[in-house]
Amino acid sequence: MSHTYPFMQIDAFTATRLGGNPCAIIFDADDLNDETRLAIAREMNLSETSFVVKSEVADFGARYFTPAEEIPLAGHPTIATVFALIDSGRLKLTSDLTTLSLELRVGPIRVDIESQQGVVKQIVMSQKKPQFLRTYTPEEVLPVFGFTVKDVLPDAPLQTVSTGTPQLMIPVRDLEVLRRSSLNTALYLSLRARGDFFSAHLFCLQGVTEQGATFARHFVTPPDLLEDPFTGSATGGMGAYLWHHGLIDRPTFIAEQGHWLQRPGQAKVEVVGPRADIETVKVGGSAVTVLRGELLL
Repeated sequence: MSHTYPFMQIDAFTATRLGGNPCAIIFDADDLNDETRLAIAREMNLSETSFVVKSEVADFGARYFTPAEEIPLAGHPTIATVFALIDSGRLKLTSDLTTLSLELRVGPIRVDIESQQGVVKQIVMSQKKPQFLRTYTPEEVLPVFGFTVKDVLPDAPLQTVSTGTPQLMIPVRDLEVLRRSSLNTALYLSLRARGDFFSAHLFCLQGVTEQGATFARHFVTPPDLLEDPFTGSATGGMGAYLWHHGLIDRPTFIAEQGHWLQRPGQAKVEVVGPRADIETVKVGGSAVTVLRGELLL
């Protein structure tokens, strides 16, 4: 006898269907074990699948799985999950600013929903207090992506930053360097196995549109998942990194990603706190529903 689970697919960090980063949201997923959740994530074959569960410490709970493993905090599934909760009628908007708590593997986070006459304009997640972790030598990192020392920003560390998920920050000189980056899978998997990061975030201080202040590419877990269209958690880590190391003058900016994958996305970033003691990074974006259905197990 099959069991049905309602699900939706949401494109996050975009207001245009088939843009941004898609995420599948499985509702009423409390009775699914982690092995089944991982199998569903492989079936969906998206960068993340979100499983909505009950929470004793927050308004809702969610667990996020890539096709390879669980991820403790992620941005685009957070935006997508909250949008799906609203669009499915499970979450009622109380005013033009609705705030809720969402329990993830790293604990509860705050999410603010900005709306106008019941229409969602932006969903903003507050990520965990940034941790500035291990630094790497150019010799360890640059061959993995086909870079030379001249390709990366001078006097900027190659460093793991975590706002809930540790990601290796690699600032490069410009869009041209970013475009020609080429991942050596064997070297990357070796570096990841002995490193302290979940995934790698390559970025420059240029947008691909007039609105953008940064553009990024994000490499995850080949062969299950190579490049992510838009990475909200790493965008938060990148914002913290740029502010902490004095590489940006203002703590607010528009981050862009995914355009070269034909899935353009944008996020508003706000780093909260002084450079030496950042409290949180807020990452916000819009979302749109592309699928509704039932998962049969």
